[in-house]
Amino acid sequence: MELTKKKCVPCEGGIPPLTEPEILEYITLVKGWIVRDNKKIAREFNFVNFKHTMDFINKVAELAENEGHHPVMHVTYGSAEIELWTHAIDGLSENDFIVAAKIDQI
Repeated sequence: MELTKKKCVPCEGGIPPLTEPEILEYITLVKGWIVRDNKKIAREFNFVNFKHTMDFINKVAELAENEGHHPVMHVTYGSAEIELWTHAIDGLSENDFIVAAKIDQI
């Protein structure tokens, strides 16, 4: 399953979130990401300084706009934590893993 070649599909709700076995399968495809409460995935990225951090954040923002799937981003001087989940279903969908895989390419 090549996540970086996929495109996020808009989610308006009405579908179930991924099950724990599905999450465990997907998480193996995005190294360095962790699962939180079977509802979110997160990863911390470290940088040399604030400028490098913000360069990364701006690239993530552009990616998120292109995919129509937006993460929560916590920014500090030399790090950024990215959290992904699908708000409409209060859990994880394939979209979260697609965006995570594409963030890893930045």
